[in-house]
Amino acid sequence: MTSIDFYFNAGDKLQVACRLAGKAMEHRKRLLIYAPQSNIAQSIDRMLWTWPAIGFVPHCHAGDALVAETPVLIASDTETPDGCELLLNLAADSPPHFARFDRLLEIVSTDAQDRDAGRARYKFYRDRGYAIESHDLATQGNRT
Repeated sequence: MTSIDFYFNAGDKLQVACRLAGKAMEHRKRLLIYAPQSNIAQSIDRMLWTWPAIGFVPHCHAGDALVAETPVLIASDTETPDGCELLLNLAADSPPHFARFDRLLEIVSTDAQDRDAGRARYKFYRDRGYAIESHDLATQGNRT
C-alpha cells in the first residue's frame, strides 16, 4: 500500500517541491511530479533548472525521449513511466493514479484555499486507510 507524506505550512510550495526532488535524487529514487495545470508544470520545470543555486535537478517531461535516463519527471496526465517509486502531487485534488507508487508526497502551503484542498486530500487518504506521516515545515524551519 502506498505510504503518504504530507508537508504542510510550506511558505513556497514549488521551492519545497524542488527540495524534495533533490532529496529523492540524492537517495537514487525516481520521482514523478504530477502537475496537471500547465502553468504549474512550466513553473516547476523552470525552478528545477536553477535549484539549487549552484546546480540543477536533472529532469524532463514524462513524454520526453530522455525519460529512461532522467531521475525526476514532470507529468500533466496520469502517464507513469517505468521505475518511478515516488509521486509528488502539485494538483489540488488527489492524483487518480497515486496507488501505483510506493510513496506519495503532498505539499500544502499556508494559502487558505490550498490548505482547504490539502485537508480534503488528507481526509480522502485517511478514510481509505492509508498510512500518513505529517511534517510541519513551520516547526522544522521549512526543512524537508
